[in-house]
Amino acid sequence: MKILIVDDNVDFCSTIADIVNEFGYNYECIYNPTDAMRYLDKYHQEISIMLLDIEFGISIKLNGLDVLEYAHKRFPSLPVVMISGKGSIETAVKATKLGAINFIEKSLVTKEKIKSILESSVYQNDNNINKDILSFLRQNGIIGKSKAIIELGDKIIKFGRTDLNILITGETGTGKKLVANAIHNISKRSKNELITVDIPNIPRELFQSELFGHLKGSFSGATETKKGLFQRADKGTLFLDEIGDLSPDLQANLLLPIESKIVRKVGSVEAESVDIRIISATDKNLLEGIKNNNFREQLYHRLRECEIIVPPLNERIEDLQDICNYYLKLHNEKYADSKSLAPSCYDYLSELAWKGNIRELSGVLRVILQTNTKDVLEVIDFDKYLQNGNHYKAMEKKKELEINMDSTLKESLANTDKKKIIASLEVNKGNVSKTAAQLGVSRETLHNKIRKYELNIKNFRLKD
Repeated sequence: MKILIVDDNVDFCSTIADIVNEFGYNYECIYNPTDAMRYLDKYHQEISIMLLDIEFGISIKLNGLDVLEYAHKRFPSLPVVMISGKGSIETAVKATKLGAINFIEKSLVTKEKIKSILESSVYQNDNNINKDILSFLRQNGIIGKSKAIIELGDKIIKFGRTDLNILITGETGTGKKLVANAIHNISKRSKNELITVDIPNIPRELFQSELFGHLKGSFSGATETKKGLFQRADKGTLFLDEIGDLSPDLQANLLLPIESKIVRKVGSVEAESVDIRIISATDKNLLEGIKNNNFREQLYHRLRECEIIVPPLNERIEDLQDICNYYLKLHNEKYADSKSLAPSCYDYLSELAWKGNIRELSGVLRVILQTNTKDVLEVIDFDKYLQNGNHYKAMEKKKELEINMDSTLKESLANTDKKKIIASLEVNKGNVSKTAAQLGVSRETLHNKIRKYELNIKNFRLKD
């Protein structure tokens, strides 16, 4: 983490820098407002907090409040602490209104004060960053606040701002299309179109025509010249959905267009350049597909300059309540309804092993909400629907998992118990009474366990 120190007093900057360095932080010292604003423009993403003086030299037109106002407007998540040698209530109030999170006088600055400010401010910055990420995700229909969803959002934003091709992987129903849309929205191409290629629904014989276009009369039925999806996505983003379903022979048609960004309409000898960014998605294991000769390795590497793995619902089950409430709100707004879920419903739904992930959960909610007249839905309403064969028996899988976990846990406990008994018998040289007392069990219980674990007492006793 880097601390930006902005003050025209070189000695003071050096002192603060030494303290910051001692606490394990990197730092950068800037000595005038103009340079500080330029530095922020270029390196704001690297800065965890800015320590900013208010008063600068008479010859300098700008002051610290100007820098503060500039930073708050352009980089609202960046914490700024004002440090002044001429503190006043009016200045402190103004600094707070402009977005400063703290205001201290230079005469009160100590090593412990700096440490306290850095620790609390960096923590606050992390929280602000997380809030920004979650707000961005929610705007794009990605709901939750778990660690897994924050990490997902961080990757979407980080990779989305590049122009690299991104492969989105994850189980069916996890929201890969939403992720693709969010990537496009955060990218520099967001003002242009996101064109989706629905791979499984393109007829094999029309594949090249759909993707690269065709000239009028180039084949039977080509009554007019047509733009392909690659051309339509020019200056924007091309989303290859379910790319893992594309047959290996058709995959070859994508290699050159993706690498060179040059396409040719069916029936044409002229090549066209396209400025596109490729996002693709699949629920298939493409590496396994490469091993089985079902997916071309060259295409895999072209598509996967970055990879985003969308977590399944059961790996972020703590988000389930937020997801339910999101779809509940959409339902109520659409149908002018006022339905809600009893608190026990969330616990019940959390116990199901949602194989179809969020798509399945939203589908169940949609049916339940529209087919029940009650304002407050209860567990029995979900249970009746799920037990009527309208839904896979997720509870069976859940119970099976619990049984397996139970079995593993019992084995682990038994192994620990056996080790404790062996260690105690060794210390007490095979004396059962002393061992039982040490372990806090009766002699009878200990004898039963000795038989259960097939231990031989003679092996622990001293040889004559």
